Amino acid sequence: MRYSLKTAVAAIALTVGLSPIAYADDASDASKLYKAGQLNEAIKKIDSVLAQRPKDAQMRFLKGIILTEQNKQAEAITIFTKLTDDYPELPEPYNNLAVLYASNGQFLKASAALEMAIRTNPTYGTAHENLGDVYAKLASQSYDKALQLDSGNSTAKLKLNLVKNLIGNTTGGVNPKTSAANPAPIATIPNTPTIAAPPPNRATEPKATPAPVAQNKPAAVTSEKDVVLDVVEAWAKAWSSQNVSKYLGYYAKDFQTPNKQSRSAWAEDRRSRIEGKGKIGVRIDDPNVSIDGNSATVKFKQYYTSDRLSSTSRKTLVLTKQDGKWLIKQERSGS
Repeated sequence: MRYSLKTAVAAIALTVGLSPIAYADDASDASKLYKAGQLNEAIKKIDSVLAQRPKDAQMRFLKGIILTEQNKQAEAITIFTKLTDDYPELPEPYNNLAVLYASNGQFLKASAALEMAIRTNPTYGTAHENLGDVYAKLASQSYDKALQLDSGNSTAKLKLNLVKNLIGNTTGGVNPKTSAANPAPIATIPNTPTIAAPPPNRATEPKATPAPVAQNKPAAVTSEKDVVLDVVEAWAKAWSSQNVSKYLGYYAKDFQTPNKQSRSAWAEDRRSRIEGKGKIGVRIDDPNVSIDGNSATVKFKQYYTSDRLSSTSRKTLVLTKQDGKWLIKQERSGS
């Protein structure tokens, strides 16, 4: 079966302590071989790099893409699964796992992987579209089963026909489309180089029509608590990626700064603590969200890691809804 979902083909650069020039040369060489269709040579180049830098996320990610194109699905699944273990903050490996699972008819596994991608990055459009396609396929299977049990169920028959028209067939998801003018989308990661999309005339992934049936699924309904939690996770992601401007943007103008600092002094202090500090990782766990009107309180366990420090603490964020957006008004550490 051809892939019915969109594959992420972004470069991932998370290597710490590597010369930028050497890193760029390695990425460029591997990219050139990949674009030229010299996949075996590209794999050799990547393996030589990984022998020296086994944790190099970009080289591992590109190897997974190449193995996918070579129909070595089991090996590709191993690559992307290990990437999700080592770099759980990245959505692209989860997305590509979903593509592989869906190509094998494992749609429940595909949906779980895509939900993790979206939880990691709620604004990752490719994963949202792919999840709609997977929901459509699961809906097709359920309607088909309903008709097997009751062939006279006219409602199920109508819904099944609608889904068939959407996904194009009943065995492999959306019919694939190949066009040099419509390459697979490049999923980008802030402040990282990007490997180009496949060269002209290479088969690319289809652009699927959004699934109308997905909007009727309970999982697609977003509660206000989910919206608040998405904001908190996006805040943690911005902190992890050291995107200070985006990180500060999650704080309200009337944020209650510690020690009654001025907003500008506090912001400058946060910038000096975050920027240029090597690798930073911020993960939230066991969140509890409560909402009272335009105020929300989120309590969670925060895991912080950097090149010099690892810590676990309880954190409370109080958010306020201003102009339709949830923003942080208070931040407290401790129980």
